[in-house]
Amino acid sequence: MSKGNEQVWDKKIQQYHGGQEWKFLKNFVEDFSVTTNGLGAPVSAMEAAKNAVIECTHYPPANQEPAKSSLAKFLWPETWEEDNDRLLLGNGASELIDLIMRLAPKGTWKAGPFAAQYKEYERSATNNGYTIIDSGENDTKANVSCLVNPCNPTGDYMEVDEVLEWILNNVTSGGFAIIDESMQPWHSKDFRNHSLCFHKEKIQRLFSEMSISVYVIHSWTKLWSCTGLRLGSIVCPNTSAAMELKKIQVPWSVNLPALAFLDAATRDVDYLNRTWEVTPKWRKNTVELLNKHFPKWSCHGKEFLSWVWVDTGSTEVATRAVDIAKSAGVPVRSGVHGYKMPTFIRLAVRSEEKFKILLDAWVASGM
Repeated sequence: MSKGNEQVWDKKIQQYHGGQEWKFLKNFVEDFSVTTNGLGAPVSAMEAAKNAVIECTHYPPANQEPAKSSLAKFLWPETWEEDNDRLLLGNGASELIDLIMRLAPKGTWKAGPFAAQYKEYERSATNNGYTIIDSGENDTKANVSCLVNPCNPTGDYMEVDEVLEWILNNVTSGGFAIIDESMQPWHSKDFRNHSLCFHKEKIQRLFSEMSISVYVIHSWTKLWSCTGLRLGSIVCPNTSAAMELKKIQVPWSVNLPALAFLDAATRDVDYLNRTWEVTPKWRKNTVELLNKHFPKWSCHGKEFLSWVWVDTGSTEVATRAVDIAKSAGVPVRSGVHGYKMPTFIRLAVRSEEKFKILLDAWVASGM
């Protein structure tokens, strides 16, 4: 890490993330270290957020409206009115992760079955006194189990029935299953049918038959490329569960510009259609060129995702790749920090023109 980035993170108490080095690079071009939408933020949503700053002398609405209803319509176009009460917005997914871990039954915590996953859940579990169970212990159920699906960074993905089977095998009766679907809307225009959010009857069956409460979390800062605003949501198994969570949430945690941004972004259909069109194309281009120039590297992840998880096969090569990218003003994410997979790097999916800058830097280095 650069000296500047080390100053940003308190390594003793904070979980490392990407997205910080850009501000310390005088030649910065593009941030490949974060998994945000390569299109950038929707113009309509940016304008709405800017306009909302004018109202900053007032408190945000305590009921998070109309943004919350707009997101409900986005998630459940046909049933949003009956499902809106199960939905709660947060200051990024991070706030909601901490809220749900404070509410969840105490005891043991377990991650999904993949080689690595987003680490904020484990950080929160540790800070709340949970005993961490190794995810490789397939026969051991936990009071709280968390699955990131699609999995960031590995790119692994389960369909709905696979997720439900995983929940049954990994969560105790009376426990919580936390499913992070932050990257799931990238799936396609048909993403809802592949989302656990859209299968309320199956979630309710788990609760009625097994007393397992299923919560689905989204970070909306990736799909709509607004990480600086902080926007997340949680779908609760029922209205009473949502009320219990709301009871311990600090008021006004989502500010006016963020609410205005979300309200506009959910209605920008053209932006989403463009996302579903270009992301797989850009990702395919990235993977094909990496395979061509670096045949010893292996690329991982589903074709619709906004990043590529790359195994360079060597800790030394991965370190060089990170350093060269940073020197070229196009930082990528190291697999070392947080994930503890030192031969891997993660790079965001970006346009052909921007990826060429990164690729050219690596090729010119003779890696």
